[in-house]
Amino acid sequence: MSQTATFSPEQDVLRFSGNLTLARIGDLAERLRAYDGKVSSVDLSDVDRMDTVGAWIVQRFASEHDATIEGLSDDGRHLLTQVQKADQPVAMRPEHVGGFSRVLGEIGDAVMITLQTMLGLLGFLGATAIAFGTLIRHPSRFRFNATVMRFEVVGVSALGIIGLMSFLIGIVIAQQGAVQLRQFGAEVFTINLVGRLTLRELGVLMTAIMVAGRSGSAFAAQLGTMKLTEEIDAMRTIGVSPMEALVVPRTLAVVMMMPLLAFYSSLIAIIGGGLLSWVSLDIPPVTFVQRIREVVPITDLFICLIKAPVFGAIIAIAGCFQGMMVESDSEQVGIRTTAAVVQAIFLVIVLDAFFAMFFTWVGWV
Repeated sequence: MSQTATFSPEQDVLRFSGNLTLARIGDLAERLRAYDGKVSSVDLSDVDRMDTVGAWIVQRFASEHDATIEGLSDDGRHLLTQVQKADQPVAMRPEHVGGFSRVLGEIGDAVMITLQTMLGLLGFLGATAIAFGTLIRHPSRFRFNATVMRFEVVGVSALGIIGLMSFLIGIVIAQQGAVQLRQFGAEVFTINLVGRLTLRELGVLMTAIMVAGRSGSAFAAQLGTMKLTEEIDAMRTIGVSPMEALVVPRTLAVVMMMPLLAFYSSLIAIIGGGLLSWVSLDIPPVTFVQRIREVVPITDLFICLIKAPVFGAIIAIAGCFQGMMVESDSEQVGIRTTAAVVQAIFLVIVLDAFFAMFFTWVGWV
């Protein structure tokens, strides 16, 4: 039968015996609190068992009497070390921090998180490139059916919402452009505005934002849920690379569908602008199309088709990266999904600015 924890003073040594466990500790804490003898060391060599509660009582008594603790086994010493680390005073109220220091600290934390995220994205981009290289060397490992299914989800299913969005954007650009240009008697230049702005910039940019909201968030949520349910760990266990099976099909689908979606979006926006020009400015469709052919250079189409796959790669990698970073609980899925969308849209806009400067530099204006 387990023995109740006891202690006995021997000169300036306090010797414990029995079980220092919650079930057998009894009123040991009260008796130790009432003990007023001189103690230089605590001997635990006769203790059969000790749990966290018993270790905490002994640690607190030894620290109050400035006594050393002896006679511990390796497990007991490890337990006592952990208790000593945890036995620290806890502030009931956080220390007051000045407004400037708090703002400076938050800025520093944000910068560090941004740098860590960028490094993680670069590493994930490298891992994705390695997975693509592996599939090129071993084509039999490529998952054709999964990629085709992503084509449908990313491309075909998005045609409706992207078409409606682009049509309305074309109408808005034409209407606002006509209102401003009418002041100078130059309503005809509304065609230039609609054609060049939608084909060169807004078509691909708005498509990228829409794809980031639809597909990027879906990728993060899907991979995050698989990470929580340990499906990804199970894939690694059976020898299937998650990068090849999950990331590559999604990335390839977005990269290949983005140029088609961007061209489709630009075309629908031009149709919307042409419809408003016909109704509001009395410009017939034949004249509108002829004017579009005259004022929109082929380089604008090339710019659209060059930017689209780059934006698609950024969206897919950001979504998959955030999904693979999910840990611990389901709340992380929502957090990472939001981060994937914000991150993808931010990077797309930054890259679009770089593309604008680059194409201006090379003379495609």
